[in-house]
Amino acid sequence: QVQLVESGGGLVQAGGSLRLSCAASGRTYSPYDMAWFRQVPGKEREFVAEISWNGGSTYYRDSVKGRFTISRDNAKNTVVLQMNSLKPEDTAVYYCAAGRRLSTRPADYWGQGTQVTVSS
Repeated sequence: QVQLVESGGGLVQAGGSLRLSCAASGRTYSPYDMAWFRQVPGKEREFVAEISWNGGSTYYRDSVKGRFTISRDNAKNTVVLQMNSLKPEDTAVYYCAAGRRLSTRPADYWGQGTQVTVSS
């Protein structure tokens, strides 16, 4: 089992920045690809960004390219999503996930989520 705990969410004005962190514990998470998803009430959870197990590859949904950056530190068992130039449409609950090819396959593990609210 891998436990994932997100932190760093909050309220920010449009154009501002937030840094989300995901701390992993339990069974080693380093063989897993890691990703961030987000969900708005009444809508399906959507893929935001993914990083491969060794940090060598990253993937982003089009709407966040150039604004969000995903990174990981396997020594510290953490994944970070740096979000800049935030827009009101980025408002959602953000979830950390672990698995394989997370942009196309179901995750093996999920965190509980952290709320991000961007005011206009």
